[in-house]
Amino acid sequence: MPVRTERDGRTGPALALPALHEVYRAYVRAADELPGLPDPLRAELWTSAQLGALEAAAPHRAGHRMAMGDLIVELHRAATAGTRAFLRAIAAIGPQWARRAAGRAAATLPGLPLPPWAEALGKVAPGPIWLIQEGPLDGDRLVCEFRYDPERSGPHHALAVRLQQGEPSEIVVIGDVPGLLAEARKAAQAELCLLQPLTRQAAAARLTAALEEERRPPGDCYPALALARHRARLL
Repeated sequence: MPVRTERDGRTGPALALPALHEVYRAYVRAADELPGLPDPLRAELWTSAQLGALEAAAPHRAGHRMAMGDLIVELHRAATAGTRAFLRAIAAIGPQWARRAAGRAAATLPGLPLPPWAEALGKVAPGPIWLIQEGPLDGDRLVCEFRYDPERSGPHHALAVRLQQGEPSEIVVIGDVPGLLAEARKAAQAELCLLQPLTRQAAAARLTAALEEERRPPGDCYPALALARHRARLL
């Protein structure tokens, strides 16, 4: 049943977790900076960091789902250019179960401008994949290259995930892919690591298992977690 919020007088769905209203409002305010970001990759990284903070704070999966639903409601209720861009980004790279709701919410705010990179969000194609093994204590590092389509819409980049016994211990996005691979090849020539190509199927199997929502990764992994899950599903 619709309720009226005391803060802005607008109607909308009741929040599942009303005690977190001020938390959601903080996300609304933060979204003001999103349209000013220069390209879709930076927008996706920003979005992933926001979603990672929300997931990390949730005590369990049910709480996370309720908080995500509330966040979408509050972003839509705020109806700013920043919140519309945030909704579009969630629809592109957010949790699969939240994308449709976020997309619908963004579509009902047609009068608000979108950044020039909005149509490119999430539209990347996988490239070569590399396995870097630096030693038994360091685990395996999977480096997956991606390019936007068309390429001019966003930068070439790589997702690098370090796995130790099947668990993620580090998730980063690399902008200087040629530089990373050059350093890895030098290390391999010096016998400091092993560098070898990996098939998409093998990488997808390892990453989807490691990044599934039932797992609780180390805190440092959360900022890039949503983006990593999105990219892993494209392999």
